[in-house]
Amino acid sequence: MIVVLKPKISAKEEKAVLSEIKKLGYKPHVMRGVERTVVGAIGDERKHKSLETLTTWSQVEQVMPVQKRYKLVSREAHKANSTINVRGNIVGGKKFQVMAGPCSVESEQQLLKTAHAVKKAGATILRGGAFKPRTSPYEFQGLGLKGLKLLAKARKETGLPVITELLSEDHAELVAEYADILQIGARNAQNFQLLIAAAKTGKPVLLKRGLSMKIEEWLLAGEYILANENPNLFFCERGIRTFETYTRNTLDLSTIPIIKKESHCPIVIDPSQGAGRADLVVAMCKGAVAMGADALLIEVHPNPAEAWSDGAQQVTLEGFAKLMEELQPFITAAGRE
Repeated sequence: MIVVLKPKISAKEEKAVLSEIKKLGYKPHVMRGVERTVVGAIGDERKHKSLETLTTWSQVEQVMPVQKRYKLVSREAHKANSTINVRGNIVGGKKFQVMAGPCSVESEQQLLKTAHAVKKAGATILRGGAFKPRTSPYEFQGLGLKGLKLLAKARKETGLPVITELLSEDHAELVAEYADILQIGARNAQNFQLLIAAAKTGKPVLLKRGLSMKIEEWLLAGEYILANENPNLFFCERGIRTFETYTRNTLDLSTIPIIKKESHCPIVIDPSQGAGRADLVVAMCKGAVAMGADALLIEVHPNPAEAWSDGAQQVTLEGFAKLMEELQPFITAAGRE
């Protein structure tokens, strides 16, 4: 059930509603919007009393049943678009956000050179892999803690918030100590215990779509984040596995209007993983912006030919600067800044 509170009620009045929801046998999850506060009441409606009696309360505007299997991420639960504040950068708001940086953190020189360059070009968040999930156990697995410390140093020098991937429940607190956003990769998109661990850190979570994941499965995976009292969830489309071999993956841009219709959470597009080819990144970025994405996640490297991982899909520093210039009219046309 969804309980919509009236605007401008006091903290005491809100607390009374939450107490009543608990008393009736439900677990309340509070989602605060710009004008409205919405409470998702989770519980088996067959075993507990109906919450419809709350409509008689002066501080309650509406009580609605939720028909979707994914309740908290659903647009039914939260009509307005959610926004997420990452060190002053509002993802999902008027300003379009760009997350950029190397696939893997390789060295201090490589990371800092990239961080300063992407910031100068207009990026607002720095990406970089400290722990890398690789198909082969013999491929570079990341610098681990050293990589996290380098990301923290880059943040201190540039002021850019950091997003990096979380691979293990055991590393959740460690990665959260250094990162501003925790990325859950495609291979772990239905690793539910990892999703719970990420949610419980309190940090924003970027959830990539799994390689062969249906959209409903993706939304349900996102439900694990919100159901564990973390309202700061981004969905990230990064391409799915199809029969096509011309590109590394098939970047499904139709997820943008679908997620916008089904969920209030921001949607991010990763054209680098999505295409697996640097020469296609610009076109994919333009398409994503035009279709209403809230942010991009782009891989950038000073010398992709010498990258320790996924060099073929990383754009150069010069290429990224040119890309940002070319994106400007698309961002303006989409009504963003």
